[in-house]
Parts: sequence; C-alpha cells; structure tokens
Amino acid sequence: MSRFLVKRLAGAFVVLVLVSLMSFAIIWLVPGDPTAAFLDTSATPDQVARLRQQLGLDRPIAMQMLDWYARIVQGDLGHSILLNRSVTAAILERLPVTLSLAGLALAFALVMGVLAGIVAAVHHNRWPDQLVMSLALFGLSVPDFWLGIMLILLFAVKLGLFPTGGYVPFSEDPFGWAGTIIMPALTLAIIQVGFVARMTRASMLEILNQDFIRTADAKGLKRAEIMLRHGLPNALIPILTVGGIVAGALLGGAVIIEQVYSIPGVGRLIIGGILSRDYPVIQGGLLFLAVIYLTVNLVVDILYAVADPRVRLE
Repeated sequence: MSRFLVKRLAGAFVVLVLVSLMSFAIIWLVPGDPTAAFLDTSATPDQVARLRQQLGLDRPIAMQMLDWYARIVQGDLGHSILLNRSVTAAILERLPVTLSLAGLALAFALVMGVLAGIVAAVHHNRWPDQLVMSLALFGLSVPDFWLGIMLILLFAVKLGLFPTGGYVPFSEDPFGWAGTIIMPALTLAIIQVGFVARMTRASMLEILNQDFIRTADAKGLKRAEIMLRHGLPNALIPILTVGGIVAGALLGGAVIIEQVYSIPGVGRLIIGGILSRDYPVIQGGLLFLAVIYLTVNLVVDILYAVADPRVRLE
C-alpha cells in the first residue's frame, strides 16, 4: 500500500506541474491586459505602464513563473489583482460552496444512475431497458447551461418551488441551503446520470451472465437478493471508476452551473478571474481544482481494494 501511495503521489505531482505550466502558458497566449479592469480607454500609456509595474506584469514571463512556483511551495497562491486579497483565502472561503454542490450532485448522479442501470440490466431488451437508455442518451446530449436555464424557468419562474438563484449557507439556514442547492445539484447530476446508468447496465449484464448468478437463481433466491448481495458487489469496480470520472466532471461543470445559478463558489470565482484577466485567481483556482480531482481519483483507487479483495495494490 505504501509503495502504491508513493507512486500515485509522484504521478499527481507531475500532473500538477503540467497543469500549472499549461494554465500559465495559455493565460499569457490569450490577448488582453489585466490593467483594462482598472483603467478606462482614456488612460495614457504612462498610466498603463505604471500600473503594470505596480502589479509586476512588466517583468519577464519566466521570472513571474519562477516567483509563482516559489510562492506555491510556501502555500501561497498569490494575490488577487481585482479582489485585492489572498487567492488562497478567496478560494478557501468559496470552497465549501463548491464542494457541497459537487458532493450533492455526485450523490444524486450515483444513486439515480446505479438504480436506473440495475433496472435496465434486469429488464434487458425490454421497454424499461429502452426507456432508461433513451433517457440516458438525452441526459448525455443536453448542455448543462441550457438545462439549468430550463429548470429555472420551470421550477422557479413558473412553479415558484425554488429560488431563481443565490446561495444560503447551511450554518445559517439548513432549509434555505437545501432550497438553493438542490436544483443546481440536480442540473449537474442529470448530465452525468446517463453515463453512470450505461456503465452500471453494462457491468451488471456481464455479472448476470456468470455461473455463480445462475447458481444463486437455481437455489431459489429472490431476484432482489441476487441483485443486491451477489450482482451489485461484483459490479462495483467499474462503478467506482465511473464515480471518480463523474466527480471530476462535476467539478468542471460547477464552473458553469455556479454562474447560471449565481452561486458564490470557486467556479464563479474562476469565471470572474477570466473576465477580468486576474491571472493569480485563474492559476490558483485551476491548480486547486486539479488537486481535488487528483485526490478523488486516489481515493477511488484505494476503494478498489475495499470493494474487491482480489485487487492487490502492491
């Protein structure tokens, strides 16, 4: 186990270095200037030059990159140009919002997707199977921002069941938190339910054709008991893999959904940084999301051994 963890952490370190390099390079390749967020079009070249010097943007790109890596080693993601505060503090302030959104969406996606996949596998080539697969294809094809807008129009504007946007912290009002987070979480989850359902169906169909399932059926065990005690546990490895992939996709999708529902999370912070050319916010936000994604995948790999004793991490 220790050797496995060392290898995975070393690989994660390489991935983080590549993510930071790519984010830094892409930001500088895109045309634009952060000074435009502070100065209007009537600013003189001298004013622009002085502001760039104050922000440290007049230095060579290589020197700025080295300074950024030096700060990262010390746990400092830099200072936001627009917010005028530490990027680390700004991310940590919004991180619980994004994690609650992505976590609830992951729970919705896994529960609904696994149940739908089991139903489709049990009723293979019959109308429940065709219905589930059609809905799964629809979910995979719908853009998340369009789905979010449609749900707002239906449940918030027409029916008035949920607010159109905003966020209430759980510590202030649990019911208010649920009212503001359920619809965005469902929007994220619906996009991923189809992926989970299709993978669960394929994994369950493979397991249901095994000899031990036929033996359990021949013994007279109930169909539900066969599914839950013998079928699902042996199909968990592909489902766990899908769970890790879905968790990463939900973190990426939260960037758009937070903007649609006006949720003050890390995703909306990154969007604001992109619009204002706030380089430290963009770089720090992407790096932070990469760390979370790699952590989730590491946890999924460890869970393989818990779900299936045949897996030997060593």
